[in-house]
Amino acid sequence: MSSDRIKIVWIYPDLLSTYGDQGNTIVLERRAALRGIPTETVNLRSDEPVPADGDIYLLGGGEDRPQILAAQRLRGDGGLARAVQSGAVVFAVCAGYQLLGHEFGGEEGQLVPGLGILDIRSSRGEQRAVGEIVGDVAGELNVPRITGFENHQGVTHLGAGAQPFAKVTHGIGNGDGFEGAYSGRVLGTYMHGPALVRNPGLADLLLRWATGTELRPLDDSWAGRLREERLQAVSG
Repeated sequence: MSSDRIKIVWIYPDLLSTYGDQGNTIVLERRAALRGIPTETVNLRSDEPVPADGDIYLLGGGEDRPQILAAQRLRGDGGLARAVQSGAVVFAVCAGYQLLGHEFGGEEGQLVPGLGILDIRSSRGEQRAVGEIVGDVAGELNVPRITGFENHQGVTHLGAGAQPFAKVTHGIGNGDGFEGAYSGRVLGTYMHGPALVRNPGLADLLLRWATGTELRPLDDSWAGRLREERLQAVSG
């Protein structure tokens, strides 16, 4: 960590907060607090510079025009790229996930330059993916089966510098049988829900990356019951 607390930066809630993904911020704050880890959260508007001293950066979903504007401003700012070079954690959802890559599909299907932080390329598919998504996470991440909700028309292809986050067992994800991508401490996904609310193990992965230590287990009995309900609903 950059200090004795975790600094969480929620990037551009005025542009990238269409699907309630700010709940990811709340979950990180709560799970850190239950372990006695203080946090500081910065809600960063799109007219403000991105601080390079954050520990965890969060990006949410958004519509086409806000996504394009966010990509333009983040490219011009450069703060997020510098933070990643310094070892910061990045968790991005849907539109945020796409704009981390080299390019993504704009509102008319045109290719828009992304940030090049994650070795992926996204474009607009022929059909929209809407509904529940379930996947088995890459073993090295040590995260239980994921559950979420997807609502996108993107198709994402991974380059050699990125690994699939999970193998899809239900839903669409990237469109190739896999969901999301990660490289180092940068992780992107199409999952809403919010993703960290549905998947506390994923929230703990981000906290482990940020602190560099193992975390004390928490009583997740209630969260576990909710997860089982969602998983059973899909399998049923």
